[in-house]
Amino acid sequence: MPLHMMLKKKHLSAGRVPLILFLCQLISALDVPLDLVQPPTITQQSPKDYIIDPRENIVIQCEAKGKPPPSFSWTRNGTHFDIDKDPLVTMKPGSGTLVINIMSEGKAETYEGVYQCTARNERGAAISNNIVVRPSRSPLWTKERLEPIVLRNGQSLVLPCRPPIGLPPAIIFWMDNSFQRLPQSERVSQGLNGDLYFSNVLPEDTREDYICYARFNHTQTIQQKQPISLKVISVDELNDTIAANLSDTELYGAKSSKERPPTFLTPEGNESHKEELRGNVLSLECIAEGLPTPIIYWIKEDGTLPVNRTFYRNFRKTLQIIRVSEADSGNYQCIAKNTLGAVHHTISVTVKAAPYWIVAPQNLVLSPGENGTLICRANGNPKPRISWLTNGVPIEIALDDPSRKIDGDTIIFSNVQESSSAVYQCNASNKYGYLLANAFVNVLAEPPRILTSANTLYQVISNRPALLDCAFFGSPMPTIEWFKGTKGGALHEDIYVLHDNGTLEIPVAQKDSTGTYTCVAWNKLGMAKNEVHLEIKDPTRIIKQPEYAVVQRGSKVSFECKVKHDHTLIPTIMWLKDNGELPNDERFSTDKDHLVVSDVKDDDGGTYTCTANTTLDSASASAVLRVVDVPNPPFDLELTNQLDKSVQLTWTPGDDNNSPITKFIIEYEDAMHEAGLWRHQAEVSGTQTTAQLKLSPYVNYSFRVMAENSIGRSMPSEASEQYLTKAAEPDQNPTAVEGLGTEPDNLVITWKPLNGFQSNGPGLQYKVSWRQKDGDDEWTSVVVANVSKYIVSGTPTFVPYLIKVQALNDVGFAPEPAAVMGHSGEDLPMVAPGNVRVNVVNSTLAEVHWDPVPPKSVRGHLQGYRIYYWKAQSSSKRNRRHIEKKILTFQGSKTHGMLPGLQPYSHYALNVRVVNGKGEGPASTDRGFHTPEGVPSAPSSLKIVNPTLDSLTLEWDPPSHPNGILTEYILKYQPINSTHELGPLVDLKIPANKTRWTLKNLNFSTRYKFYLYAQTSVGSGSQITEEAITTVDEGKKAGILPPDVGAGKGKEEWRKEIVNGSRSFFGLKGLMPGTAYKVRVGAEGDSGFVSSEDVFETGPAMASRQVDIATQGWFIGLMCAVALLILILLIVCFIRRNKGGKYPVKEKEDAHADPEIQPMKEDDGTFGEYSDAEDHKPLKKGSRTPSDRTVKKEDSDDSLVDYGEGVNGQFNEDGSFIGQYSESRPGNEQRWKLCGQEMEARTMGISSTNRNWRRTLDLNQEKNALCLMTSATPPVLQTTQVIVMNLEGSFKD
Repeated sequence: MPLHMMLKKKHLSAGRVPLILFLCQLISALDVPLDLVQPPTITQQSPKDYIIDPRENIVIQCEAKGKPPPSFSWTRNGTHFDIDKDPLVTMKPGSGTLVINIMSEGKAETYEGVYQCTARNERGAAISNNIVVRPSRSPLWTKERLEPIVLRNGQSLVLPCRPPIGLPPAIIFWMDNSFQRLPQSERVSQGLNGDLYFSNVLPEDTREDYICYARFNHTQTIQQKQPISLKVISVDELNDTIAANLSDTELYGAKSSKERPPTFLTPEGNESHKEELRGNVLSLECIAEGLPTPIIYWIKEDGTLPVNRTFYRNFRKTLQIIRVSEADSGNYQCIAKNTLGAVHHTISVTVKAAPYWIVAPQNLVLSPGENGTLICRANGNPKPRISWLTNGVPIEIALDDPSRKIDGDTIIFSNVQESSSAVYQCNASNKYGYLLANAFVNVLAEPPRILTSANTLYQVISNRPALLDCAFFGSPMPTIEWFKGTKGGALHEDIYVLHDNGTLEIPVAQKDSTGTYTCVAWNKLGMAKNEVHLEIKDPTRIIKQPEYAVVQRGSKVSFECKVKHDHTLIPTIMWLKDNGELPNDERFSTDKDHLVVSDVKDDDGGTYTCTANTTLDSASASAVLRVVDVPNPPFDLELTNQLDKSVQLTWTPGDDNNSPITKFIIEYEDAMHEAGLWRHQAEVSGTQTTAQLKLSPYVNYSFRVMAENSIGRSMPSEASEQYLTKAAEPDQNPTAVEGLGTEPDNLVITWKPLNGFQSNGPGLQYKVSWRQKDGDDEWTSVVVANVSKYIVSGTPTFVPYLIKVQALNDVGFAPEPAAVMGHSGEDLPMVAPGNVRVNVVNSTLAEVHWDPVPPKSVRGHLQGYRIYYWKAQSSSKRNRRHIEKKILTFQGSKTHGMLPGLQPYSHYALNVRVVNGKGEGPASTDRGFHTPEGVPSAPSSLKIVNPTLDSLTLEWDPPSHPNGILTEYILKYQPINSTHELGPLVDLKIPANKTRWTLKNLNFSTRYKFYLYAQTSVGSGSQITEEAITTVDEGKKAGILPPDVGAGKGKEEWRKEIVNGSRSFFGLKGLMPGTAYKVRVGAEGDSGFVSSEDVFETGPAMASRQVDIATQGWFIGLMCAVALLILILLIVCFIRRNKGGKYPVKEKEDAHADPEIQPMKEDDGTFGEYSDAEDHKPLKKGSRTPSDRTVKKEDSDDSLVDYGEGVNGQFNEDGSFIGQYSESRPGNEQRWKLCGQEMEARTMGISSTNRNWRRTLDLNQEKNALCLMTSATPPVLQTTQVIVMNLEGSFKD
């Protein structure tokens, strides 16, 4: 009976494990009340990437809760941050939030760095993320001279933006000088990089103020690039004389303006690659040029674009996929088409992923002695690395906790005590980011408490879910039950939903759900209960909805809204306009069911919504009000009072459509210079119908007028008649005048030419003048036309010049221009830098110094110095193979620089050259230097060969980068058991000339992990690891054979036990009563594997209610027969005992000390023990197995021990016992203990005539144990396998 109880407890314990783990997770989801002792929890912190405004104080947040209240500390850049030493830094009282006062003094850049907060109390320490603090930056655009661009009609164009790099990145947009956004279309659009792309240009694209703006939102600043001038001309408009004077360089580009098939402006080539992170927005862009304008199409090769996540931007030139995932990787193809052809581009997309949670660790509350787990499971691409910390310290170096065991991404706690309380941190990281989560383990013993207020009243609308709260806490985890009313049992999940947090859900509440509900929470420390009340109400409905209406301005409109509701609820009727409050206007009036708008105005149009609100629900209905419209266009335009520089325009207004015209807008077209392009001329009041307009010389004017009211602007009127003004001399000169040489002996003068409107007359030309700045020469002048540059030849090298460009036409000259300074062309520098010096900083870094060259020898604008360096010789390999030279350029007049990324233990050479706008000067004399030794890389390979029972041989290749002279190898190894726990670590030092090593005296069939390092005089390099297993003894194999298909009620797993080949029996424990099992006994030896099998059934379970059979007649007769049989057997036994003497088996036992009863250990093949926890008596001298316990008579009255000593006797085919008896001796008793005393049950022999093995089955007390006996196996066999399979259910152990 004690054995029966022990097995039953084990079964229950095993069955409770999933439940215990589940309940632990439930507890982890609960908040510990703040009046109970608990470790710190971070409740608020600044973002990981924290960009601050340098104009404001820096506030780095860190808030935490816990009991006792936690104390706070900070680290900055990995070291302790002592705030007491910095008068500008303070910590908020009762908080960890830092306030850095940089408003009064100090700079934000001083406090740039990585910060981490720690909240600590007696129960543990929680840490924040690494908070990277950086001040925002909004740099200015670099100054540059932008040349005017002249293009033929139909050519393609890209206007570069190239904004300054700020933090965070700027938002780019294009506007004109009037801060009006430039219109964009399928032909003209802005790319993702900020550039402005023209698929083909038209004359209306001509303008002088293409301006790129960069807006930095963080600092609320906008930076502006210098304006870009573009002029589009038609080749047909140029006569042959003008065209002959144009060189190829004077027009931007050289493509023909004829129609052409598409080509891509961006991206370049036929293929490109894009990498994006999971969860971000994937943006793919294709912009093409061509004439006619191409149309862009998108497809995904071998797939379809995701629905509801795909959007097209920028006139379908940009494809965006939001919330991108790994499934979105693949090839995307953009196709540009026009009437002349099509072109394709394939973008290969790879989606990577920063770590993201699969299972984030949750707070764990346990009572003393309980078990639990913390799980930290994350994914990413590449796969993130999981590391654990405890109280902010890596768990590998933290204090050991016997209740804690780490298994990869899981920490398993068993039999926890109060000292097990701590805060654990899980860090999941890869190259794209990291996740950090705090989760505490709090060991408490608390009776249940219900946190929901008592007698809470819940009111719910009929046919909706009802949720009754029962927030609770307790440790161990309380069990929650709900009751309705004062009578009846607990509520079950056939009608109700019982949530893990204690909430009771009624999925569809009805009128009969009204009543009082009681929540009961209990655990082993106590019980608590709470009552709540539920009432069910009728829903609110709108039975008469407002209707759509169209009205004229000034009229009246009415909307109706009738509501039906529960009589106990008082509804509130609210009217909204466009989801906002009604205008504060007396024209709007409401009563119980109506909204009336009087004297409707144009801006009264919109969506009006009637909303009926109660304390429990709401209902709404909407209707649209439309008020029309913008004015009709003006007509009957007439020009009068036509003068040289003015004209009077008169018009007739169109219908204002019930909205007064507020103003008229007048535009003009210059048919001579900019045909088809309308520009703003003037604006007048909406009450005027005449305007006096100022005009410019030599312009062929046409005018049109638009009317505007509060609704919008009308369509343009018909154009007026044309009016050509007289010519006059220019009133302005070209801008952007610049002089810059392209060769050592020339000066190229460029300028931005005047457009046709600015010419003021025919015959526009330019007078170009120049002279040396430092000389007394007279001005040299030349007059040119239809060009924007002039080249002066024969100039000295790099000499400053004064330059002027003056406009003139057939009427006269423009005002005298101001002179600007330029330079003639540069030439290569003449002198090499001298006194080159090298200071080796460490094994990978060197600092180079040199003397500057004389300024006159530069012969141009000094751009900097350039260092060429190369690895001349390896100090370890001693070879002189050619290595490509590397180049570093240092801007300006710097005379020193750093060379990073050098190879340790190597010989380098370098030289220095000066650089100007023309190129490099001569090189300095080569200067050599040596880098010192460094730590080596990991060995190139590691493999394990020739495994034996107790040895392994390791072979490896030396490091690919020794970075010095190897002094030795360090080999560390440790065993790994079946539960993946690491054993003790063994260190070995191996000479540097060895690449093979054999480890002996290892345990057989054991996995080992090896760590191999190489070492120089500087230190150890990185490691290479490998695992290997020693070979298995062929006589000691273990495993589980697969079950026969179709056996029992389902396909079950075989359980396999390994038995010493000399034994002929084995006991099976942990079986289920009344269950059929299939048993297979197999032997494995030199001749292979042979087996036989049979099916048996365990006895039925004891009924819970037994009939008193002591009064049954059949039972009395059976007992009499059994008593008689026992008496006869005792007499026979007594007679045979009196014969005395030894039997052969006894002599064999004396010689061999019963080895057959000793079980085999699976790990090392030695013999183990059969014992229990109650008695451990030693065996007689010479025995290798300690005794278990003697058979107690009262434990098994019907045991086979009473019929003979030992288990060497056998049952023959009909079930009778055969054997030789002798006096009682410990060896014989040990034999039976394996099948009889270990089970402590009565047994009965049942034979099977078709198998070469025997079985006995307990039919009385023990229903979950078997004793199997087999006949002796042939000597050639080494191992006997006993395999049992439950034919009706899963195997129970």
